Amino acid sequence: MEVSGLLRLDVNGPMVTVALSVVLLALLKWYSTSAFSRLEKLGIRHPKPSPFIGNLTFFRQGFWESQMELRRLYGRLCGYYLGRRMFIVISEPDMIKQVLVENFSNFTNRMMMPLISQACDLLLAHLERYAESGDAFDIHRCYSCYSTDVVASVAFGTPVDSRNAPEHPFVRHCRRFFASSIPRPLLVLLLSFPSIMVPLARILPNKNRDELNGFFNNLIRNGIALRDRQAADERRRDFLQAVLDARCSAASLGVESFDIVTQVFSDECSANPAWEHQPRLPSRPLTVDEVVGQAVLFLIAGYEIVTNTLSFATYLLATHPDCQEKLLREVDRFTKTHVAPEYCSLQEGLPYLDMVIAETLRMYPPAFRFTREAAQDCELLGQRVPAGAVVEMAVGALHHDAEHWPHPEVFNPER
Repeated sequence: MEVSGLLRLDVNGPMVTVALSVVLLALLKWYSTSAFSRLEKLGIRHPKPSPFIGNLTFFRQGFWESQMELRRLYGRLCGYYLGRRMFIVISEPDMIKQVLVENFSNFTNRMMMPLISQACDLLLAHLERYAESGDAFDIHRCYSCYSTDVVASVAFGTPVDSRNAPEHPFVRHCRRFFASSIPRPLLVLLLSFPSIMVPLARILPNKNRDELNGFFNNLIRNGIALRDRQAADERRRDFLQAVLDARCSAASLGVESFDIVTQVFSDECSANPAWEHQPRLPSRPLTVDEVVGQAVLFLIAGYEIVTNTLSFATYLLATHPDCQEKLLREVDRFTKTHVAPEYCSLQEGLPYLDMVIAETLRMYPPAFRFTREAAQDCELLGQRVPAGAVVEMAVGALHHDAEHWPHPEVFNPER
C-alpha cells in the first residue's frame, strides 16, 4: 500500500474558494472596525463611526459647522475618527493651555518691516485707483495679491507685483499650488487605508506635484546660493535670511524653534521657574530641505491667513460704520505723528486696530482647529491620553463659546 495514497486528500476547488472568501471577508470586517473602540475605552464620547471611513460623513458639511455640532452633541471633550485615525477634541481653555505650554525658545525677527511696507504701498496704490473710479471691485482679490507679494518677498526673497504681473512665474505657480486638490474618492481611500495609500501616493507619478516641488525648491536653493556669494550687508533682511542666519549661528536653531503656535505662550513659560531649569536637547541645524519646507509653510499659512483675515475685517468694518469711524480717527491721529511706522509703534499707537483684528480672528479664526500628537502617555486634567493619540484643539468652538464670549455672534472689538 502506497504511503502517498494514505496522505492524498481530495481537494474541492469551490470549497477552497468559499473558505478563502469567508476568511477574507472576516479580515476585512475586522480591519474596518478594529480601530473604533479606542475612544470608548478612554471614556470619550463620539459619533458612531462607519466601517473603514470612521466619521468622515459627519463632516460632509465642512469642518467648521461639524465642529460646532460635535461640541454641542458630545461636549467640550469628545472625539471622532477620520478613517482609522483617532482624534481627541478639546475646547476647554485650561486643557488647551496644558497641551500647548512648552518651553520652546522664541524666534523673532522684526527687520522685515520695510519689505512688508513695500507690499502695503502697492496695495494702497491699487485701492486708490479703485476709490477714484468709484466702481465696485473684488477686495478679496486685492488682498490675495497683497498676500502673494508679502510671501514672495519675505519668505522667498522674490519681489513681485502680482496685480500688475499675474503671469510672473511665482504668481503662476502659487495659483497652481492653491488650485490643486485631492479628488474625494482618493481622499476616502487615503483615510480608509492610510498604511497602503499614503506610501503609494508618494511613489506614483504626479506631474503637477513634481513641477511645483521643483519650482519652489529651485527658487530657494538659487536664493541660498546667491546669498552665499554676497557680503553680509548686501543680503536682503527677510524670513529666508533669518532662517539662514539661524542655521549658521553658533547656537543653531532646529525646526522646533519655528513653532508659531507655541510662541503665543512663550511669556507664560518663561515666567514659570519650573520650565527654566528643564533640560533641553541640543537642536540639530536646519537642512536645506527643511529651509525649503519652512518657506513653503510660510506660503501656506501666510497666504490664506492674511487674505481671509483682511477680507473679514473689511466686511465687519463695512457693516459696522461706528467701529469703522472710530478706527479711522485712530489711524489719522497715528499717521500725523509717525511718518515711517516701526513695529513697536504700531503695537503701541493703534490699540483699537489691534482690538478689531483680534475680534475678527475670534469670529473667523483662520486655524479653527489644529492638532498635536502625544509622544507618550499622559493626562490632561485627569483625562488619559495614550501615546500616538492626536489631540485636536477646537479653536472655533472655543471662540464661539458664550460662557467665555457673551453674544459670540456680535462683532464687539472692545469686549
